[in-house]
Amino acid sequence: MTPAEIKRLYQITKVQLEYGLDELIPEHELARLPKLARKALFWMKNKHPDKPLGVRMRLALQTLGPVWIKFGQMMSTRRDLFPPHIADQLALLQDQVEAFDGELAKQKMEQALGGELEQWFTNFDIKPLASASIAQVHTAQLKESGREIVLKVIRPDIYPVIQADIKLMYRMARLVANLNSETRRLKPVEVVAEYEKTLLDELDLRREAANAMQLRRNFEGSEELYVPEVIADLSSRDLMVSERIYGIQVSDIEGLQRNGTNMKLLAERGVTVFFTQVFRDSFFHADMHPGNVFVQHAHPENPQWIGLDCGIVGTLNSDDKRYLAENFLAFFNRDYYKVAQLHVDSGWVPADTNVQEFEFAIRMVCEPIFAKPLCEISFGHVLLNLFNTARRFNMEVQPQLVLLQKTLLYVEGLGRQLYPQLDLWATAKPFLENWMGEQVGPQAVINSIKERAPFWAEKLPELPELLYDNLKHGKQLTNKVDHLYQGYRQIKRQQATGQFLFGIGATFVVCSSLLFVYHHILVSAIMGGLGLVAWLFSWRSYRK
Repeated sequence: MTPAEIKRLYQITKVQLEYGLDELIPEHELARLPKLARKALFWMKNKHPDKPLGVRMRLALQTLGPVWIKFGQMMSTRRDLFPPHIADQLALLQDQVEAFDGELAKQKMEQALGGELEQWFTNFDIKPLASASIAQVHTAQLKESGREIVLKVIRPDIYPVIQADIKLMYRMARLVANLNSETRRLKPVEVVAEYEKTLLDELDLRREAANAMQLRRNFEGSEELYVPEVIADLSSRDLMVSERIYGIQVSDIEGLQRNGTNMKLLAERGVTVFFTQVFRDSFFHADMHPGNVFVQHAHPENPQWIGLDCGIVGTLNSDDKRYLAENFLAFFNRDYYKVAQLHVDSGWVPADTNVQEFEFAIRMVCEPIFAKPLCEISFGHVLLNLFNTARRFNMEVQPQLVLLQKTLLYVEGLGRQLYPQLDLWATAKPFLENWMGEQVGPQAVINSIKERAPFWAEKLPELPELLYDNLKHGKQLTNKVDHLYQGYRQIKRQQATGQFLFGIGATFVVCSSLLFVYHHILVSAIMGGLGLVAWLFSWRSYRK
């Protein structure tokens, strides 16, 4: 290790021990060495013994900086690996990171644009509007139109920091993985690898720009969700330029109430926006924490959500959507056998799973939930309970469902923060039932015909010619088959003749041999000659 890596490792170790994260080391024979090392570093005492472990972990990651904050955010989605008291705290991690120098940000922007900012923008504010772990945002106006925009630029120092910290994460993950079977179950090396990929994806702002443009197109003209326009011509890998929006942050309950916002409608629209993204578009914003969600000032009686930061999105294929919708409907109808069977049919659990045992396990875990009124049931925790139960039956981790679960928990939390009486099920059930009705039965056939109508309309003028060509090709094919059949019959006749001549030849040769034995040499020679002639003709028949 280099001196810089040793120094950074010391800093990481110091922070972890000062927040008492050594409690995560399991009670096991193989864990003696780390615990002895902990005792050796006696001056690094736990300074927060009064706080729960989950809170301490969140604070430690915030102290360690941007890379570790992002790591904690990603880990909060892996509820298959971490207990709720830790995952819930990690989900609270926000990108509250100190801003870097505005002049340096301006230099980075000019490098990305290939010229001075004044060529494209006026009123550039050197003071950042917001600063996060990966990027920083500044405001300006477009020179030609005067339109207000924001410029999001990647941190200049982030690449070396990421490389160094990821390398240390891998070292620590391998150490944890070698402790015992329980820590290996957490798959620490695989978790770090997944994080590395996610982080590198977020460093390319072209990905976020493309996601934002797709989401904006999906909700074009919608009263429920607005996504700011991306100025694609000025955006690149390290810089994204987009429309500036003004709104009230969704966590500012007092501000929303002062503005006269219809809180019930706003909360319900949050639910419908989520399910529309998932089931209609198969493309959903998967990072809807309060820092990324605002509400329009205008028309508070008809409130509209604003979605920012589309760096993380989720997708579902048609099979996953159908199974998910059927799971929700079956669960709230308490049809646990169907829930179990759907998990098997979808391939989420092995095909040889005992459905009756699986049904009983789901019933045992989920039935107590219905002791509450439906309006108090957490949709996100329903999904969490289903997945936790399914893992006991060797359910494979489904990344797309993990993202969906995290997003659903965000949406549900925001909705009930806005309007505590929100009945998520009453809002979602009609949506799911309508969607299912469109996927099966007569309506599904009609929808399929509508979707294919442009294709058939395009092909209709070609139909007579295609029909004629098919008939012509069919006749040619019939002639070829007839020809092949005649050839086949001829070959079979030739083969039959050859077999007959071969048998005659064999008979003559046998008779010749017998006559030769009894000294009838002349007759023997004649019979042998006839046998050879018969064999010659039989060989020629096979050759044909």
